[in-house]
Amino acid sequence: MGRRSNSQKKQSKRVENLSVKILQILKKSGKIALNYKQISAKLHLTDASSRNQIIKSLAKLAAQQQINEIAPGKFIIEVSSHTYTGIVDVTTKGHAYVIVEDLEEDIFIPKNSINRALNGDEVEVYMYRRRRRAKNEGEITKILKRKRTEFIGVIQVKEKFAFVSMQDQKVYTDFFIPKDRINGAKDGELVLVSMDDWPEKADSPFGTVKEVLGTPGEHETEIHAILLQYGLPYEFPKKVEEYANKLDTSIQKEEIAKRRDMRDTLTFTIDPKDAKDFDDALSFKTLKNGNYEIGIHIADVSHYVKPGTILDDEAYERATSVYLVDRVVPMLPEVLSNNACSLRPHEEKYTFSAVFEITPNTKIVNEWFGRTVTYSDARFAYEEAQQIIETGESTIPASISLTGEAYQASAEITEAVLKLDELAKVMREARMKSGALSFDKTEVKFQLNENNEPTGVFFKTSKDANKLIEEFMLLANKKVAEFIGKQTPKKTFVYRIHDEPNEEKLVALQNIVSQFGHSLNLQNKKTVTSSLNKLLSDVKGQKEQNMVDTLAIRTMSKAVYTTQNIGHYGLSFDYYSHFTSPIRRYPDVMAHRLLQHYLDAGKSVDETQYEEKCKHSSEMEGLAANAERDSIKFMQIKFMQDHQNEIFAGVISGVTEWGIYVEITANKCEGMIRLRDLNDDHYLFIQEKYAIVGKKTGKEYQLGDNVYVRVKNADLIKRHLDFTFVDPNEQEELVYSTN
Repeated sequence: MGRRSNSQKKQSKRVENLSVKILQILKKSGKIALNYKQISAKLHLTDASSRNQIIKSLAKLAAQQQINEIAPGKFIIEVSSHTYTGIVDVTTKGHAYVIVEDLEEDIFIPKNSINRALNGDEVEVYMYRRRRRAKNEGEITKILKRKRTEFIGVIQVKEKFAFVSMQDQKVYTDFFIPKDRINGAKDGELVLVSMDDWPEKADSPFGTVKEVLGTPGEHETEIHAILLQYGLPYEFPKKVEEYANKLDTSIQKEEIAKRRDMRDTLTFTIDPKDAKDFDDALSFKTLKNGNYEIGIHIADVSHYVKPGTILDDEAYERATSVYLVDRVVPMLPEVLSNNACSLRPHEEKYTFSAVFEITPNTKIVNEWFGRTVTYSDARFAYEEAQQIIETGESTIPASISLTGEAYQASAEITEAVLKLDELAKVMREARMKSGALSFDKTEVKFQLNENNEPTGVFFKTSKDANKLIEEFMLLANKKVAEFIGKQTPKKTFVYRIHDEPNEEKLVALQNIVSQFGHSLNLQNKKTVTSSLNKLLSDVKGQKEQNMVDTLAIRTMSKAVYTTQNIGHYGLSFDYYSHFTSPIRRYPDVMAHRLLQHYLDAGKSVDETQYEEKCKHSSEMEGLAANAERDSIKFMQIKFMQDHQNEIFAGVISGVTEWGIYVEITANKCEGMIRLRDLNDDHYLFIQEKYAIVGKKTGKEYQLGDNVYVRVKNADLIKRHLDFTFVDPNEQEELVYSTN
């Protein structure tokens, strides 16, 4: 009996992913209808139990209108109207969405319909007929292209095999590692694993350990893991370094003769105090007619980085420098980024310039673009330039090192800084009036010791000196884009575009800010912009400021690179490009090459080729931004590990059905209080109020509320902070220090 029972149990085993398999078979058969016997044969399922499952699945798919029963028991699929190609976005809760370019609404994919697709994969998805559904829903039927084949995780070594648990919460499966592919990794180590295969009947993909990164939680291990997680490089190939080191970086008379010589024009840089590469400088001259000649001079990276070289290939693949908390992973080797292309003080450099004649009321009456040679008279940190702006001092701060002639000209440099600041403020005001948005979100920075351990947190805000540089860089980017964009016939160029905000997201933002007495006017583009700026101004200094700033940014579309210009909504520019940072952004290198090509009367280049390069650059920019955020989160958690017994004031920054997110006011670290940890009541999530409410007591926690918390757990490996609420009687122990 026992054996017969086991046999019956084996035969009645559920066939995995049966619906998907049926859809795939019907899709391949095209217009040829199939019955359940033919489908059974193609699936090699001949037992009665499997056939019954197929019959039930066919009935279910027909009821869902995914397939058509064109004759009794015979089915076909209408692929053209229900099948799409898109990119998978897996949530941390395990389900997913497929983003399809031609659909306004993403397709929701339940957990059991993801069918081995991973976050970022390009897939084929079958979308069910909507009928009474509130949203698009579907099933992934085919994986077209894997986004990633290498992943980071912690290995658990058994006697004959190992498993790797993924660090990325969006990777919902662990990896099975056969014994001969463990490659010396020890239990509990952080490893890089490649995805080799995912057999149809296997619960987990099979993988190979490619690299042992070290002990989870250790600084170098985690920073290295962050870069590898996003497929970002952390060192240059030896051949690329050798190629760069052999470049002739000297300033040659023959090359100077081909350029506009501006070495005698007063020129200086203003950059962060700890900057090592200076890719932009300003020059200033008062003309006899009372106007000003202002030059925006950019490192001429394209002079050294030539198309078709291994140096250009490497720069293109990287597409951007990556700025982590404790280091910069540059786009170009150091010999270029910190030396040859860096506009260091008291050195002649090859530059690409935009030079404008500007009236005292900021009207541009003349413009010139081209290659130049310049000499930087001084290097300012933002703080030093800010001191001049605030005090109006006629001498250069003592911290700046100048040569004799430049020191004598210190009054002239001070006058230039003050005049440029005055012009920048007029330009900024005009830009705001024309509909530009003003986001001044606080940037979190860390004080690090010699071991790169965080010892303190401080906030970086944009002051007049920062805004001075910003306005003139915006001017150059805008005018270069206009110069090419307005030419006829149309010429291919690299634009930085920013679409209008999503209307649904604006309505959602309106609902949230109304809880705090604010409002948005969504009548038209102009009223949206002006009311957004008013909102951002009104919340300054308020408890809800950071939350509103963050949510307002999330309503915005993402700025991207493309050859198809639609303007830049956030800046309120009809034409905009990136021209001013070629040391750290590949699109700027492309813009330089194209500008020179058209200045030389060249014909329009292949648009398809450049659109592909723009797409790659946008993708790499996104990965770099994610890596930067992860490094900040890692440092915040590391910092909070040393403050676990302290009580902090915070603001509720998010409310979900599983927990409350709280941002600590003193250091901007965000952690979560899980609803299951609230023992005083059973709390319900009220979505329309952005709050949780106690079922018995009616006690309410709402977005933006001031609360007090203590760190419950700081997990460096999962990069997660858990908080607990603090009893009001303990609040007198509150620690306000950011250090």
